[in-house]
Amino acid sequence: MDELITRLYVFIKGIWKYRLLAIIVAWIVAIVGWVVVLKLPDNYEASARIYVDTQNVIRPLMEGMTVSTNVQHQVSIMGRTLISRPNVENVMRMVDLDVQVKTEKEKERLITDLMQDIKLAATAGDNIFTITYNHKNPVLARDVVQSLLTIFVEEGLDGKKEDSTSALRFIDQQIAAYEEKLIEAENALTKFKQENLGLLPGQGGDYYEQLLKAQEDMKQAKLALREAERGRDAIRKQISGDEPVFVLESFDVEGETIVNPEIDARIQSLNEKLDSLRLNFTELHPDIVSTKRLIAQLEEQKKEEAKRFSSHRDLGKDYSPMLQQLNVALADAEAAVASMAARVEEYSVRYENLKSMSSAIPRVEAEFTQLNRDYNVNKANYERLLERRISARMSGELTSASGLLSFRIIDPPQVPEIPVGPEHRLLFSLVFVAALMTGIAVAFIISQVRPAFYSQSNLREVTGLPVLGSVPMVWTGEQIAHRKHRLFIFGLSILMLAVIYGVLILYFRKLNNIVGMFPF
Repeated sequence: MDELITRLYVFIKGIWKYRLLAIIVAWIVAIVGWVVVLKLPDNYEASARIYVDTQNVIRPLMEGMTVSTNVQHQVSIMGRTLISRPNVENVMRMVDLDVQVKTEKEKERLITDLMQDIKLAATAGDNIFTITYNHKNPVLARDVVQSLLTIFVEEGLDGKKEDSTSALRFIDQQIAAYEEKLIEAENALTKFKQENLGLLPGQGGDYYEQLLKAQEDMKQAKLALREAERGRDAIRKQISGDEPVFVLESFDVEGETIVNPEIDARIQSLNEKLDSLRLNFTELHPDIVSTKRLIAQLEEQKKEEAKRFSSHRDLGKDYSPMLQQLNVALADAEAAVASMAARVEEYSVRYENLKSMSSAIPRVEAEFTQLNRDYNVNKANYERLLERRISARMSGELTSASGLLSFRIIDPPQVPEIPVGPEHRLLFSLVFVAALMTGIAVAFIISQVRPAFYSQSNLREVTGLPVLGSVPMVWTGEQIAHRKHRLFIFGLSILMLAVIYGVLILYFRKLNNIVGMFPF
């Protein structure tokens, strides 16, 4: 620690030895620096504020019918595209900056500087935007801000119309494409239906339902055929005498038994039908009344035939009305059996045909489902696009007619009289500190180039020889006066430098105007 203090003491003594040189260097650096700062051009900031009004009474009324854009996102895009190369080139032409450009390199540098210096700030949630630009020429700064303000408003209005036009153009292209797809799908579906007529789902139900129904119909027909065959066989046995004949009996007016198998069978069938109708309707229902009337008519017919039979009772030895009735019933039974057999054959053919198509039906159904799905998807997209086109057209017309996005200039472009830069006071202070530090650094360097010994320990350390003692300096009166004079000059120089610094800090504006009259 003592060694460090000793070394620091030596450095201070060396700097103090060349203090006049240090103050001269400080004066030179300070004067040059302050003149340079005074010659720096003032920087004026032009600014303007604009409000983007997105509130309109028509917007909530048309909600759901028109497309509502994200205004914040739209304005954000406007802000990012405002300071773009095409817009900056337009600004250059509007304020005649392109006239000053002679080479392409200068033009590129000017465009780059403008894009860096122009600022667009937005207040979140309030839709208030501030455009600022700094330049040494206040008129040019104001003109640049005015040009940017004009471009901002024009791009906001024209951009909305251009967006609507582009959206309509894109939707029309998509509608044309989907219309072509829809026509192709319809043609393919029609052709497929023509080629697979009778195999498509929905034509008589599902294939498996048709197969089960055909199988069930075939079983029912076979059962009816067996019943008819047994009835026919029973009549045959009655004719051949193998089984007794049971007939329905009724009496005529004379009390004799009347047998008529054909009429009795019809009466029995009508009675069964009458019982079925009584389960659902009353006695006054037309069907029940007509059935009763028909039964009564058959009973009367039966009596009439019995009377005719009784009047011609003895017609011959081999004549048998019962046998003739059985023969008639046998003929009817044979006809019923033939009809049932034909029905069984038809149902069997249908069942076998459906069964043979078991491999083709699923393929047809799958292709038909795929074609329907493609058609439905294209149709749904086509209809949605039609709705979107109407909505987009209404949105564009609504924007053009009512001005949903309007601009209000809060503060027009203006330039304050006091420049915003450079920071002269700060620069004056930096130059003052730099001048003092430069003077001290020069004195320290010279003290190191031309070293001297200021203490016994320093001499002993450098030479490595023992120091027996030191002889103090005895100053004469003239030397003391000379030292005081130099010390006075040094103090006065520092004081004057500080006074000039203070004057610059307090009155730099007036001094700047004075210095500006003497260019160098």
